Amino acid sequence: MKTVVHKSTIPETQLFVIKDLRERHFDSTWHAHSEFQLFVVLEGTGTRFIGDNIKTFKPGELILTGPNLPHLWRSDDDYFLKNGELFTHGIVLYLNEQFLGENTLEKEEMIALKKLFSKSMRGLEFYGERKDRVIALMQELIKLKGLDRVIVLLQILQELASTREFHFISHASYDNPFKKGETDRANIVYEFVIKNFRKKIILEDVAAMVHMTPTSFSRYFTRHSNKNFSAFVSEIRIKHACKLLVETEQAIEEICYECGFNTLSNFNKQFKDLIQDKPSSYRKQFMTV
Repeated sequence: MKTVVHKSTIPETQLFVIKDLRERHFDSTWHAHSEFQLFVVLEGTGTRFIGDNIKTFKPGELILTGPNLPHLWRSDDDYFLKNGELFTHGIVLYLNEQFLGENTLEKEEMIALKKLFSKSMRGLEFYGERKDRVIALMQELIKLKGLDRVIVLLQILQELASTREFHFISHASYDNPFKKGETDRANIVYEFVIKNFRKKIILEDVAAMVHMTPTSFSRYFTRHSNKNFSAFVSEIRIKHACKLLVETEQAIEEICYECGFNTLSNFNKQFKDLIQDKPSSYRKQFMTV
């Protein structure tokens, strides 16, 4: 099967689609689609997966992803509690490169926008004053209709195309559409690891969950994630440790074991390898005087 997994459809009667998302938690499905996506988190925390990148998210994050770049915003476990009171809020905008007509991006007036779309194939995370202006415009756009919607959309794209205040997210772009079978496997693996990273995770057990031999699973995972399975699990653990170091006063040794590491020395080494800093000095960066 070569079915592309679509998460959005832009009706033929519309140039783009914008949605105000208010749910208990964000969609926890690893997916890709053929549209460009601009997403701002207004409420909620968790871990995001974009291409081969893993990072915790919080309110104020503005991300542009290009077509076929797989992504997932996975809310923290507290958002999935049956009787929990937490909720998430975000605004997502979908459009394709031909939203103003075929070959529009080849016109000289569109050079900056064409470059923006090209860069978004690796995912872009924005920061700074322009990011704040775009978020305000997205909140305004939700309320508009007709030509006013198009005018504000162009203002948003102009702001994004004019700024250098962004970081690339994924090390690689994903030119080929995801097949449904690949997405199903990835969702099983990601959901299992996210729920169980605090415990010992055995590769053979995970491979069996997706009906693959350990060797085949290792090759498959490395090919689609640009990292081996062990590095993926370690990165999730380290990123959770970063969150605890910043948001709690837990002792570093306690965080080490809570995140699934067996020894403090191994935790310190893997933290330094990934973050390029020691846990203690990383925490100090965020301490208030």
